Amino acid sequence: MITVRGITWEHPRGHGCQVATAAAYRELTGVAVDWQFRSLQAFADQPLDELTAEYDLLVIDHPHIPAAATEGLLAPLDGHGFDDQLRELAAHTVGRSHQSYTHDDHQYGLATDVAAQVAAFRPDLLPEPPRDWPAVLELARAGRVLWPAKPIDAYSSLITVAAGSGHPPAAEPGRFLDHDAGLAALDLLHRLAELVPPDCLAQNPIQVAEALATGDRWCYAPLLFGYTNYSRAGFRTHRLRYTDIPMINGAPAGSLLGGAGIAVSAQSTMIDEARRFAFWVASADVQRGVYFDGGGQPGHGAAWDDDRLNAETLDFFRGTRATLEGAYLRPRFLGYMEFQDTASPWVTATLRGELTDEELLRRLDGAADQLLRDA
Repeated sequence: MITVRGITWEHPRGHGCQVATAAAYRELTGVAVDWQFRSLQAFADQPLDELTAEYDLLVIDHPHIPAAATEGLLAPLDGHGFDDQLRELAAHTVGRSHQSYTHDDHQYGLATDVAAQVAAFRPDLLPEPPRDWPAVLELARAGRVLWPAKPIDAYSSLITVAAGSGHPPAAEPGRFLDHDAGLAALDLLHRLAELVPPDCLAQNPIQVAEALATGDRWCYAPLLFGYTNYSRAGFRTHRLRYTDIPMINGAPAGSLLGGAGIAVSAQSTMIDEARRFAFWVASADVQRGVYFDGGGQPGHGAAWDDDRLNAETLDFFRGTRATLEGAYLRPRFLGYMEFQDTASPWVTATLRGELTDEELLRRLDGAADQLLRDA
């Protein structure tokens, strides 16, 4: 029996769906796909060269694509008999998710999982969520709001708010954020941080979703990466409803694009078989069928439009689609991941009062200077 080895991350959204698709694929083709998993932190941090040496298939975060492609770690997916499928996937992309896995005119991943920072609320406790930031802060003053702001999430929120105001990070040497826009975004995040529990500055979206779904004290979070699992019946005590982020200038724009995609190791001895599985998993019928039913958060636009999937997730997909379509795609520069890893703790430190806003902006500009000059 042919066996393809895959590595994903530890969560029903990352692992459960792949186990389900592998079982269906084996029944269909006789090919076994053995999925292992790593922690969410390792998903973000573990070097890809270690993983591509051991596994044929990888579920990865799209900002890793430029460096991984340049280093020859990933096999291109275009030009190998799947170009019609690539055109179909591009035509049904959710926002810029398909584009996020391209580099130098080649496709190195398929957006099988799409996410961005969205908002979440408990519909049994809050009939209608706040739609703009003044309303969010009013609800926070009442002690009902949580917000994940550990370093990567605080950094993501800073980008989301700045981009939503029309000032995304600038692609020019020595300037990361427009100074005035950066100060305005930080002012909003400071006010939010003062109104949520201090523990939020050490929490991630899963921890906040757990708190919202298992108690009755908190009812809303304005910025967190969405997980359809918490919108499904029976996953936790209470269901969450996900919705668009608070509006700035009348639109839910600028949310940091996240998600995960499936890629193929360039060192695999089964590249063709791994490619076939990747395109099968990314197809519309699998995405809105066994992949979703296994706990996945599909990336294909047909799944986002599907009536059944929306009915089973309190309209997760339609309720956040505007946010995803207006999401911000992080820079494609080599070295960006190192910049993000360096800068993220500075944002949380600033929210704790350990750095001034001016110092943070100076540090961001300084770190971006070398990044953009070398790009």
